[in-house]
Amino acid sequence: MTTDDVLDRPESPDSAPLPSPWKSSTFRLFFTARSASLLADGMLMVSLTTAVLGAGYGAGGVGYALAAWMAPIALLVLFTPQLMMVAADMVRMLAMLALAALLLTTEVRLWQIMALMALSGAATAMFQPGVASMVPQVAPDIQRANALLRISEAMSALVGPGLAGLLVGYWQVAGSYFVIAAAYGLSALVLVPLRRLSVVREEGDDPVLHRLKAGWHEFSSRSWLWGVIVVWAIYGLFVFGPALPLGAALLTEQHGADGYGWIASADGAGTIVGGLLGMRVRPTRPLVAGACAMFCFALNPLAPALGWSFTATMLTGVLAGCGFAFWGVMWATSVQSHIPLAVLSRVYAYDVAGSIMAIPLGRALAGPASEAFGADRVLLFSSAVSVVCLAVMLSVPAIRRLGRGPEKADAPEPPITAEEVPAVGPAGPA
Repeated sequence: MTTDDVLDRPESPDSAPLPSPWKSSTFRLFFTARSASLLADGMLMVSLTTAVLGAGYGAGGVGYALAAWMAPIALLVLFTPQLMMVAADMVRMLAMLALAALLLTTEVRLWQIMALMALSGAATAMFQPGVASMVPQVAPDIQRANALLRISEAMSALVGPGLAGLLVGYWQVAGSYFVIAAAYGLSALVLVPLRRLSVVREEGDDPVLHRLKAGWHEFSSRSWLWGVIVVWAIYGLFVFGPALPLGAALLTEQHGADGYGWIASADGAGTIVGGLLGMRVRPTRPLVAGACAMFCFALNPLAPALGWSFTATMLTGVLAGCGFAFWGVMWATSVQSHIPLAVLSRVYAYDVAGSIMAIPLGRALAGPASEAFGADRVLLFSSAVSVVCLAVMLSVPAIRRLGRGPEKADAPEPPITAEEVPAVGPAGPA
């Protein structure tokens, strides 16, 4: 492998640079909707934890509520069609409004919280498959669009918990749910003008089992695709699963709650840097470049395990966030560039399901493992598994050799144009 496999190659004189995604009003609409939805997601964890603890159900109740929210995402993401994004946001908005009303008017029960979170999780599963297939339709430059979305995700992760904390602290927990519902409602409203884009799909009125079979064929026929997902499932079980709960506990013990907050912010700042790099760096082997960047994430569980200083841990947070974000841009761009648009949403559903199913199990096992071996040893093991998984990924020829592919997935021209959509959305550079 040469350095050209990872680094940029200059564009040929005959190839004009792709226009900025901001020039597309359809992308601006999609970006606004996605940002509003991500902000609501970022607020939800703080609001949910506060509501459950305030109702007297303890940490176990928080775990049950989170499980009720995540289980439908992992199970239903395979069965929901692409064109349910607007409906999904409306369902999530109504679920949050119902929860706010319960918190205001009655003594809320845990089963009520779990039922509404399960409904919200099911709606999230309806929303997710359409996300990936929308990007190639709204932006010619897929990589830059994914980088902008990753930056929005990082900003939402930074702003969302803080905003929820302010609302809970200076208003009341029900008020935070009203704001979350408004964000989901804004996402649905902004997605409405883009509904005609979703007509471009392969699924038609075929039965669900036929669509699942077609999606599985597309997924299983690409060894680079399922190879990454298999590795990522192991990564989720042994790295993503224990890294958050055990890392948070150790960092809080070592640096205090305020110190942990700053370290989490450093991770978010690194994610923004990684997204900015994803806008500029165009490697000829994107999965190789992304996997190399992900080696930085091995520092995430390593720092608390070894008790590094506050400054060193902050730096590792920046590097880990940067590597994770850059990998995310490279992976999303590779999938959207190499998978035909007609089957992209169904393939993406298998991607999401395979990637997240092991994480709840890893988090559930983190506590017993830390009691048996110690949290520091579990995190050292996670760091080692991270390095091994990425090395295995790079050893797979199909993954290592995958090139950039076309900038835009092959698809018929969408039946909506920039002129047909009102120029609504965030103002951006021309």
